[in-house]
Amino acid sequence: MRLLILFALSFVVASFAASAQLTDSLFSVLDTARNERKVKTLNELFRAYLHTDPIEAIGYARQALNLATEINDQRGMAAANNNIGVAYRNQGAFDKALDFYIKSLRLYEGLDNKEGIAAARNNISTIYSIKQDYSQALKFLEESHSMLVELNDQPKLVGSLNNLGVLNQNLAQYEEALNFYKQSYDLSEKLGSPLPDPLNNIGNLLSMQNRFSEAIEYYSKALELEKKSDNRLGILNTLSNLGIAYTKANKHDVALRFLNEAYTLARELNGNAEIPTLLKNIAFNNYRQGKLKDAFEIMLQYDSAREKVYSEESSRRIAQLEMAMQLSDKEAEYESLKKAAELKTLQLRNSRLFIVAIILSLLLLVGIINYFFMDKLKELLRHR
Repeated sequence: MRLLILFALSFVVASFAASAQLTDSLFSVLDTARNERKVKTLNELFRAYLHTDPIEAIGYARQALNLATEINDQRGMAAANNNIGVAYRNQGAFDKALDFYIKSLRLYEGLDNKEGIAAARNNISTIYSIKQDYSQALKFLEESHSMLVELNDQPKLVGSLNNLGVLNQNLAQYEEALNFYKQSYDLSEKLGSPLPDPLNNIGNLLSMQNRFSEAIEYYSKALELEKKSDNRLGILNTLSNLGIAYTKANKHDVALRFLNEAYTLARELNGNAEIPTLLKNIAFNNYRQGKLKDAFEIMLQYDSAREKVYSEESSRRIAQLEMAMQLSDKEAEYESLKKAAELKTLQLRNSRLFIVAIILSLLLLVGIINYFFMDKLKELLRHR
């Protein structure tokens, strides 16, 4: 299943030629850019390279974070933390990804940047969804979606609707999931950038229902779109889906062709999150073809790859980060309540002072009146 990562800026699906032109333009800006502008350019270079050369991409995000920290560019730091989180998530290092997403969220909250807050919450949701903690995933995603609706950020709503579909599918609410996928794809078409991810996910739903030929049609259409935009990570995901669908349809030769191509690409892109599933299906197809030795050796690789991505240590680290985030939220809530209490105390003190001032003023007025009255009374007594 494909969950969309939302960046701090709106995404644009570009052709390979346009992408090359964009990177050339960014490099020419980078030569003369300074301070915040250089940080922004480095973050944009990350996005330009993410889908074609993720290792190169993360280098630009690291440079952006270092420079932003040095010059105290809070917005640049938030974007760079988010981008590094994206890179780690794609590599299957989910605990590290969550760490950087939380840092990004806190920075955006400090800036009161709603667009950034929505993106960070969405991305945190994807980690919980991968870890099958669907209640936490839904909490963060619904918060993100509500903010995007409020902002009317339609490009990001495409991704948010797709992710809501994934979560509903995980919760076995298949009709709702299909509805969200269709909304996501229709909106992306309306915006002029048809998105392959909802098509992949519709294919997943059909595959679950053993409607493999229909699923393969959706995957094939998604693959065309991924290749058109030269999105190598998207190509990897769709090749994997095609391989799995052909496996389930008992077409093992075709399945192996797609799975092996996906596995080679995953190794090139350091896409560790995809590798366990690919190895498991490659082993199964070899087994069904009677290649028992190959199947056994690949299953050993599968065990090692799965441990790397879904280790207990990673789960513990995510739990620690979640606890730290909850404590941070409680501290922020306490500070807010404390300030509210202090404000009420100040207001009460001011009210008391105001009442005392009124009483003193009345006493003074009574004293003045009394003084004049007594003075008049004495004058009358003298004249008698």
